[in-house]
Amino acid sequence: MQTTTLNSVQSDAGNTWGDIGPLLGRLLIGGVFATAGMQKLAAYSGTQGYMEAMGVPGGLLPLVIALEIGAGLALAIGYRTRLAALGLAIFTVLAAALFHANLGDGTQAILFMKNLMVVGGLLGFAAVGGGSLSLDRRFARLGGDHG
Repeated sequence: MQTTTLNSVQSDAGNTWGDIGPLLGRLLIGGVFATAGMQKLAAYSGTQGYMEAMGVPGGLLPLVIALEIGAGLALAIGYRTRLAALGLAIFTVLAAALFHANLGDGTQAILFMKNLMVVGGLLGFAAVGGGSLSLDRRFARLGGDHG
């Protein structure tokens, strides 16, 4: 009797789940960050006001937007994946501590735990890179080290 595992499942293109899984993970996590950055840009004054109400200087908003969009897109396409993931992980821990630390509030507790789950995924990419279907891997094959 033959058994099938996720590692042995192959697509029509011949890529295994080990190739496609990291790509999907990068697209999902990176896409969420890039979208969040664009939403902050679109609602700039409201976001700045919220940051200031939470005790965070509103002048940091351009850096937040640049990080979320830039590192989010870099993660999604697998460019400098480890650096992008580590930067986003640090940012997400800080965001959890600054904006969702009221663990007595059920909604804030859920948002805090959600952020920690995202950090877990980001640390995975920081540790192992973007996978075979990434620009990092493509550049490495061409002789450059961009991981």
